[in-house]
Amino acid sequence: MRADPREAFFAVTCQGYLVRVQAVPGAGRTEVAGLVGDRLKIRLAAPPEKGAANRELLAFLAARLGLPRQAVRLLHGAGSRAKLVAVDGLEPELWQRLRQLLPEGPDRSG
Repeated sequence: MRADPREAFFAVTCQGYLVRVQAVPGAGRTEVAGLVGDRLKIRLAAPPEKGAANRELLAFLAARLGLPRQAVRLLHGAGSRAKLVAVDGLEPELWQRLRQLLPEGPDRSG
């Protein structure tokens, strides 16, 4: 595991990044809720029905990362809370925006 917990949930690939997510559908609002192990915990204001939570997750990540929606894809976990998301792009600014998804703090685990 990496020394900085803000980097524990993502890894670089030859085309961009892989982001490990623990999704919590049916929340009051969509927001980052911390870390669960090596996964970014994201509460989703969408039900886990007919792909609504997956669409909400991808739209949320794209917006927070400043990317077009098509640059963020669900690779694994369509029917699971544990998800693997591909993020296209290798710009240094994208690495920084990924790190900023999880704010610094004494305890961001959830």
